[in-house]
Amino acid sequence: MQISVGLIRFLSLVRTLRTTAPCRSHIPGTCFHHGSYVLPLNERSITETFSSYVSLIRLCAERKSATGVKKIQLYMIKSGFPHLSLSNKLMDAYLKCEDVENARKLFDEMPHRHIVNWNSMISAYIHNKRSREAVRLFGRMVAEGIRADEFTFSSTLKAFSDLGLLREGRKAHARLVVSGLELSNVFVGSALVDMYAKFGRLSDARLVADRVVDKDVVLMTALIVGYTQHGEDGEALEVFVSMVKEGIKANDFTFASILIACGNLGDLCKGKLIHGLVIKSGFESAVASRTSLLTMYSKYGLVDDALKIFDRFVNANQVSWTAVIMGLAQNGREESALSMLCEMIRHAMVPNAFTLSTVLRACSSLAMLEQGKQIHALAMKIGFDRESFTGAALVDMYGKCGSIERARLIFDDLVELDVVLVNSMIYSFGQSGYGHEAVKLFLGMPDLGIEPNGVTFLNVLYACSNAGLLEEGLQIFSSIGSNPNIETSRDHYACIVDLLGRAGKLVEAEELITQVKSPDVVLWRTLLSACRIHGEVEMARRVANSVLKLEPGDEGTHILLSNIYATTGNWSEVIKMKSTMREMRLRKNPAMSWVEVGKEVHTFMAGDWSHPRSTGIYVMLEELIKKVGDLGYVPDTSFVLQDMDEQEKEKSLYHHSEKLAIAFALLSSSNSTDCVRIFKNLRVCGDCHTWIKFVTKVVEKEIIARDAKRFHHFRNGQCSCGDYW
Repeated sequence: MQISVGLIRFLSLVRTLRTTAPCRSHIPGTCFHHGSYVLPLNERSITETFSSYVSLIRLCAERKSATGVKKIQLYMIKSGFPHLSLSNKLMDAYLKCEDVENARKLFDEMPHRHIVNWNSMISAYIHNKRSREAVRLFGRMVAEGIRADEFTFSSTLKAFSDLGLLREGRKAHARLVVSGLELSNVFVGSALVDMYAKFGRLSDARLVADRVVDKDVVLMTALIVGYTQHGEDGEALEVFVSMVKEGIKANDFTFASILIACGNLGDLCKGKLIHGLVIKSGFESAVASRTSLLTMYSKYGLVDDALKIFDRFVNANQVSWTAVIMGLAQNGREESALSMLCEMIRHAMVPNAFTLSTVLRACSSLAMLEQGKQIHALAMKIGFDRESFTGAALVDMYGKCGSIERARLIFDDLVELDVVLVNSMIYSFGQSGYGHEAVKLFLGMPDLGIEPNGVTFLNVLYACSNAGLLEEGLQIFSSIGSNPNIETSRDHYACIVDLLGRAGKLVEAEELITQVKSPDVVLWRTLLSACRIHGEVEMARRVANSVLKLEPGDEGTHILLSNIYATTGNWSEVIKMKSTMREMRLRKNPAMSWVEVGKEVHTFMAGDWSHPRSTGIYVMLEELIKKVGDLGYVPDTSFVLQDMDEQEKEKSLYHHSEKLAIAFALLSSSNSTDCVRIFKNLRVCGDCHTWIKFVTKVVEKEIIARDAKRFHHFRNGQCSCGDYW
């Protein structure tokens, strides 16, 4: 409204300069026609008109009204005013209104362009993420013989790094060397350092930084950021120390970057020292520094310290909220992370894709399907459900909650796939026992234009191991050696050892381990687990000794060896192992199962009577045991200690935690057709596995059980694992 009033006043001013007399002179430069009137171009009227146009253009720029600027330009043209005499003002106004198209049209009309015009246009393209057009304009500038200055180069170097044009960036660097700007201009030096750092050419970035004569905080921060972003946090710390020694004062962004480096290094002492320096320099209240502080303390596992820092925020931004949510999720406080997301939304702060992916992975860790569905709905509402980060987290969440069909639907619906998404889908297939589907997706990656990485191979080998695909797994494992970009890791070997061991090829598995340079505990323990499956006691003793040489107090090995003795019926050795574990104060984690009912998680242990509905649970359990017994279920008492009579053994089996969880779930949803989902912290025992298959026949519902290793989808008396787990 103010602009319209200003335009009316301006038109009134123009009318006062009109005369009803016909034009008496046609000498160029003395007058110009406007309708049936003539505006005399004497010195005073030109000055008044010029200044009025300038004032109005400035007003439009302040109000960010590109429409107003366009109306003024059109009026100039219509009235015959030489609008190009104000082209710089008009172009600047368009750019301030972020109207790049009209600014470019005006730029192209200019008969003579100053270097400032070129720089403004190039900078505007980069600011609007149109780096390719910026590079083309720079090329035209060079072709027209316009000499670039430090502002041109600093903008264009950013465009080269955005587009990955290293060769063109090097050419621009060469021009800078010739012009002498490389050493003398810190502005240009900072742009070069930033460009080389983004290309990962950190040695070049460091060389440029060392050559700049008068270094400043921007240049040094660019170098620190480059090192931090490429995992060279120790180098970043060295640069920071040298910067302090040279008397260059750090700013908020410097501290933010170096605190992240300290967190990555896990050096709490240095982190606290820099925290003290942040306080001394007066930057503790700055958003970037404070966010990096809470990230650093979260990485140290000092979540409470991170929360104290977060509580001191007056107006936390999106990045700060995401950082504290991530810190909670990464330190085993998934439920607190979900609560913090609710707080974030209550504070009218919209989560981004990274925030959503973090809380979705928190849901994955706890297998909280209902909460995951709610976050999925939120992602759809704000338009992030098809973003790569969120998409991968959704696939991972549904996969780890046993909803493989939903995971596949999301995966198939995503337009842009990347290696992270494919890895998530392959892992989900593998965890639910769909080995063939995992291998098919892996083999189809070249058609998708996606190159597999080390994680891809690990996930597909895991899928082969879970499904018993020996031949496919061995072929994929051998193909790693032909890929120059991937190094075979111990984790890859562990998958193949597991695959060979489960197939009964224990000798081949042991030989493979001996080929690994310095085999670790995980490899030997994987083979020990295979010995338990096949009852190979002698090899188990030998393998256990190999583990205990590396880690004498490894409780997992003692537990596995105890289980092997139990499987083969050697109960005297079981008693000895348990006695040894007591002497060493080693404790076996108690078996626990849990189920989510009514948005609340209910946890059970073997023989548990602590639940408020325990009486009903045990009544339901007795009914199920009777019905499955009628169908042919016979308790397998080999899975309990043999120093009990047969009735006690059966009673012990009937009260396993997974049976109690299923009984409670069925009691709570007796009229529902939904499948039952339970989770266990250890491997499901063989007797419970058989029992659950019979239960699905009785209740005519699908039961999905996730144990420490994988998912079991029980339907109509069958399991997706094919009794191979």
